Amino acid sequence: MPIVEMECRQVVVIGAGPSGAIAAALLKRKGHDVLVIERQHFPRFSIGESLLAHCLDFVEEAGMLDAVNAAGFQLKTGAAFAWGEHYSAFDFGETFSHGKSTTFQVQRADFDKLLADQATLQGVEIRYGETIVSVDIEPGKPQLGVRREDGSEYRVEAGFLLDASGYGRVLPRLLDLEAPSNFPVRQAVFTHVEDRIDHPAFDRSKILVTTHPTQRDVWFWTIPFSNGRCSVGVVAAEERFAGRSDNLDECLRSFIAETPSLARVLQNAQWDTEARTLGGYSANVKTLHGPGFALLGNAAEFLDPVFSSGVTIAMRSASMAAGVLHRQLQGEAVDWQTEFAEPLKRGVDTFRCYVEGWYAGTFQDVIFHEGGSKEIRRMICSILAGYAWDQSNPFVSEARRRSKVISEFCARDGS
Repeated sequence: MPIVEMECRQVVVIGAGPSGAIAAALLKRKGHDVLVIERQHFPRFSIGESLLAHCLDFVEEAGMLDAVNAAGFQLKTGAAFAWGEHYSAFDFGETFSHGKSTTFQVQRADFDKLLADQATLQGVEIRYGETIVSVDIEPGKPQLGVRREDGSEYRVEAGFLLDASGYGRVLPRLLDLEAPSNFPVRQAVFTHVEDRIDHPAFDRSKILVTTHPTQRDVWFWTIPFSNGRCSVGVVAAEERFAGRSDNLDECLRSFIAETPSLARVLQNAQWDTEARTLGGYSANVKTLHGPGFALLGNAAEFLDPVFSSGVTIAMRSASMAAGVLHRQLQGEAVDWQTEFAEPLKRGVDTFRCYVEGWYAGTFQDVIFHEGGSKEIRRMICSILAGYAWDQSNPFVSEARRRSKVISEFCARDGS
């Protein structure tokens, strides 16, 4: 029998993206031994570039806010929505929840590396270029098989395992935890451009979400960065791509050409980067936790990019899991279902409600409704800022009923 290297660690985190870096730092700050295993080398490309204000609560909790504030990212003050001649802007300084009033729009390669480097500075060990090839949760403590870039392998026994692998979804794949998402299969095509935007109505401190003039389930993001560049993308159901060019750049630009308000904003853009695509990204799992492990962020569930909720959910899950795990490692009895999975899911389900309403068009009616209650706009703005767990907000605590009532009112009022 060949001798296999084996080491024992208190906590192993899979993935050094935002949820992994935040969880690892929070646990290290509480005095725990933490190892992070990351398949790629940083910096590396990722989408999810427009952060919500609630993200910064967790960046601050992990002791990284000063570094993020000093990094020169584009300040973000809210979100703007456009459809034909309709335009509606929400300012994160005017929310019901009184949370953070600003955040950032970031090139994720730089942002993710900054968070990971901050975790390292706090004493977290991160191993890059290593891949999880097997996991065994039967022996009482999870055991991982890890492959280095040179092909050699070793095993790690973990007191507890946090999967922060994002779209890699390591544990759901290896432990057969995948479950079908109830969202239709959609595809995103996106790129970065030198934007040269001089449109007088364009606000670089807000993400611009533009709805296609005739196909309301098709929408675009325009996310300005601080360096004169922009992330631009289109999201549509698979069938909306039928008959369009297989060339991704031509495909994206054909959608934009059909959308005059966005075409005007981007009329001076230099298209200097090859477009990419991501499809079938909505995902779900059978459980968020099990014996010796928990799933964070996109490794568990990903809804849709329309309200930029992905990184917020990831960081929220990291903070919640780190809190429960710290108490467990202190010898306390904890209940991962009632203290982690259920409260996390409440916020995710709030986002889900409004994502469904967006694609149905009913929540778009609310967004673009003119002359509505300022208090209701503040409640909706709180959700757009990421505060989807604030049970004092009626549009969170009674999301489905409230959204149905207000969308019916806006539809009647607009007819």
